[in-house]
Amino acid sequence: MSEHDNLVPPATFEFLVHSLRTQAEIQLGLIHFGKEEERPQPQFPLARHAIDMLAMLAEKTKGNLTIEEQRLVENSLTELRFRFVQVFERAQKEKDQEREKEKEPSAST
Repeated sequence: MSEHDNLVPPATFEFLVHSLRTQAEIQLGLIHFGKEEERPQPQFPLARHAIDMLAMLAEKTKGNLTIEEQRLVENSLTELRFRFVQVFERAQKEKDQEREKEKEPSAST
């Protein structure tokens, strides 16, 4: 075994759930690597897809999971769905505020 083989995590159900959760969090802009001013806009369709994949995984594995695995999936889905709504509403509010600013007559006229 090489030194790099130890860097690859084991292929477990928990790792799969964490991978999908992390994808959704990145797409929602909750996790960002880089400067704050370079933070990308949330990608709601991609985040929704990752959440839907996790929900499908939960449905297809129902009855075959340990209590810990079931809790991990359920808690991840609950958290991601809550965060999705939170980020989506914040983005909508920001859009609405920008539209209002555009409608306001400029101070120079």
